[in-house]
Formats: sequence, structure tokens, C-alpha cells
Amino acid sequence: MYYAIISEDVDNSLPLRMQARPAHLLRVEALKADGRLVIAGPHPAIDDENPGDAGFSGSLIIARFESLADAEAWAADDPYVAAGVYRKVTVKPFKQVLP
Repeated sequence: MYYAIISEDVDNSLPLRMQARPAHLLRVEALKADGRLVIAGPHPAIDDENPGDAGFSGSLIIARFESLADAEAWAADDPYVAAGVYRKVTVKPFKQVLP
């Protein structure tokens, strides 16, 4: 089943994100290589694809996992969690209807 991992950043998270980004991207790339990733990316803090110093307000990952517990465990091990980037992470089942 698919699960949405919806993360909200702490204020002024950009320096923390940049430090943990390589390790975070390695894990997301592994989901992609396994054919489990639907979509992943950050939410810019302003209405611009390149928010610069404004940074990001959170992230969204939708991927396939065996169970909600597996998705929650994967999300809890994210380098952004360890680095203090996220103040809140929500994991929900996701049913893809379109496309």
C-alpha cells in the first residue's frame, strides 16, 4: 500500500536541511531504485520554486511500504528527523486514484 509522509519543518530549518540533505536524498533515492517511490519533494516557504533563503516549510513523500508501521519506522529514521529539521511528521495511508 502507499503511504504519505507529510513533514513540517521547524522555523529557520534551511541550515539544518542543507547539512542533512545528502543522507536524506540517499534514502529517497533508494525508494526510487526499489520502484516504491511515487513522488517526493519539499514545500517552498514562499510561492517560488527556488525560495532561496526563505527555505522550506516541510516535505512530502508518497511511497509504497508493507504496512503503516513500516512507513512510520522509515519516516522516523529520516536524517532530517535526526538533524532536527522536522517539528512534526504525519504518516497516512494513501490511495492513488489518478493518474
